Amino acid sequence: MDPEEFRRAGHAVVDWIADYWSTLDARPVTSQDPPGTVTAALPAGPPTVGEPIEAVLADLDTVVAPNLTHWQHPGFFAYFPANTSGPSVLGDLVSSGLGVQGMLWATGPACTELETRMLDWLAGLLGLPERFHSSGPGGGVIQDSASSATLVATLAALHRAGRGRWRAVGVDRRYRAYTSTQGHSSIEKAARIAGLGDEGVRPIEADPETQAMRPEALRAAFEADLAAGAVPAIVVATIGTTSTAAVDPLPEIGAICAEYGVWLHVDAAYAGAAAVCPELRWSHAGLEYADSYCFDPHKWLLTGFDCDAFWVADAAELVEALTVLPEYLRNAATESGAVIDYRDWQVPLGRRFRALKLWFVLRWYGVEGLRAHIRSGVALAARFADRVRADDRFELTAPHPFSLVCFRLRGADEPNAALLERVNATGRVYLTHTRVGGRYTLRLAVGSPQTREEHVDEAWELLRATADSLLAEETPAR
Repeated sequence: MDPEEFRRAGHAVVDWIADYWSTLDARPVTSQDPPGTVTAALPAGPPTVGEPIEAVLADLDTVVAPNLTHWQHPGFFAYFPANTSGPSVLGDLVSSGLGVQGMLWATGPACTELETRMLDWLAGLLGLPERFHSSGPGGGVIQDSASSATLVATLAALHRAGRGRWRAVGVDRRYRAYTSTQGHSSIEKAARIAGLGDEGVRPIEADPETQAMRPEALRAAFEADLAAGAVPAIVVATIGTTSTAAVDPLPEIGAICAEYGVWLHVDAAYAGAAAVCPELRWSHAGLEYADSYCFDPHKWLLTGFDCDAFWVADAAELVEALTVLPEYLRNAATESGAVIDYRDWQVPLGRRFRALKLWFVLRWYGVEGLRAHIRSGVALAARFADRVRADDRFELTAPHPFSLVCFRLRGADEPNAALLERVNATGRVYLTHTRVGGRYTLRLAVGSPQTREEHVDEAWELLRATADSLLAEETPAR
């Protein structure tokens, strides 16, 4: 494909994406076709002779798009948001076109320096402590996901807890990681990968009302493990838990970690974006205690997956834990000590120019545009919660400080499961569930920039009407 062919095909692809976005509202949110549908529609092997872009786009229309779960749909309320935007897509296009492999400063100076500056911009936008800025001992880097950020934090914490022994001889089973019972499953996975195993993770009791970690339970776990000869290595606190968006009490947790010398990692994958709004920064109180912190711009900040922003308070400590420098990577810039080599801040060696899409997003929307997006999501969630609250058949099962609402029909679990199944089967909306206090609970998470009041209202009307039908079926005939 020469540049002119690329230009023509590129215009066609951009037009296809724009048409896709403009028709999302008319599509079902989820595919209703059975497993294997796409596989059956694809040939057994690649074409012998190359095909024009029009043929590929035609198959996107007939094979791929009808068999997707449309995460950008205005009726997508499942999980947490994972939204992109026009500027993000264009930034990714430029990144792909440049084809930079930014493992070292020397292999892409602009790739490294733009990323450093973007993470400083974000730190300022969120009001993060100065210790996370690159002007001091800390700094930021883009990981692929919060899962990777938790793994990297765990490895650095083990390096610290073992006073360097981890790097030389590996981990032993004495070390422990701690998180709330509401913490993300990636914390368990990080512990397994790091060699701690499931037995190395201590689930800490959550308050039944707030679903947030109980600091006194954390202290008790520290004391019990120390008495048994174990070493507390890392605590992962959460701002915006997956089930209910609960916020762990960082001031109390941080003070305990500081007292015992334990690494504190703060996972704000979803809710961290809310801190672009000053009125929502209360959730970050106590962050000055953190050794590391992350949030996902690819969730609620209009930047396409994958893009996790990860900061450490002491970059030297992280690099010491992870750096490996074979002869073939040696270069004058690295040996000068004057540059950042982000290969030392992550598990893989290679890395894409992900900062470009973040740069495009921040410049296109600006601070006020991003704040408007977050405030819209919070307001739409509050609008939905008001409707739940006004219907005596339903109840809210957790606070909703951000854009997630947890709710259920009062009573048994079975009608709630049936309600979710029937509403999702309409194709107009897509919600997911969790359990709060052991009870089956529905979740509605707002985040798409295409979601407006009418979409939230439609979701509520579907839920209300479906509840009417379910309850009528349960009422015995007289």
